Amino acid sequence: MLAKLVYLLGAIVTVTSAILLLRGYARSRSRLLLWSGLCFAGLTVSNVLLFVDLVVLGADQSLYMWRLSTAAAAMLLLVYGLVFESE
Repeated sequence: MLAKLVYLLGAIVTVTSAILLLRGYARSRSRLLLWSGLCFAGLTVSNVLLFVDLVVLGADQSLYMWRLSTAAAAMLLLVYGLVFESE
């Protein structure tokens, strides 16, 4: 029960962060906020996949590679933003 709550809390925190970062980008047009918001949106997808993988599907199937791929793509977005969009 506690593990399910932690997985959901992680998804809620990352989606909230993504919304706040993208809302900040809409106001200030700072490109770094855009890349950070997109990174957190990808991490949200990864956390939702974690919940689906470990809670909904259980031991029947594994979404491990999908979770890892989405998290890596999200981190690459952030690295791109940090390297190429920094002033």
